[in-house]
Amino acid sequence: MSDLTHFDDSGNAHMVDVSEKAVTSRIATASGWIKMAPETFALITEGRAKKGDVVGVARLAGIMGAKKTPELIPLCHPLPITKVTVDLTQDPDLPGLRIEATVKTTGQTGVEMEALTAVSTCALTVYDMVKAVDKAMEIGGIHVTLKDGGKSGRYEAQ
Repeated sequence: MSDLTHFDDSGNAHMVDVSEKAVTSRIATASGWIKMAPETFALITEGRAKKGDVVGVARLAGIMGAKKTPELIPLCHPLPITKVTVDLTQDPDLPGLRIEATVKTTGQTGVEMEALTAVSTCALTVYDMVKAVDKAMEIGGIHVTLKDGGKSGRYEAQ
């Protein structure tokens, strides 16, 4: 268990002590998608959803999700987030929406969890807003695509 930083030598979960880590600029990007029926895709892209602007509301939900991450993930550190962007791109071939979130901070630990939470919250909000017409929507592909800053350096998904 010693390679897993969220567990002590006895295997008990604990919050990692980052007090000795350097304060550095950090960034993380995550992406994912929500796939839906072509009719649901048209409803969203044409702005005909009864609950309103699906993309706009989902974008805000993603930003809020990033900010609330330490309240949702038990061992996640609260961080001073300096920027969150959430972009939703129409993909008629899916059909659905591709989601990308980027989170920045200057701190002692990274913001991968915040980026992942932003994408997840955004996708769940899309589902919530149009589930009345399409309960079979599928959320997937959520993963970190970029992480930079800190002693472990840069990671980019292939």
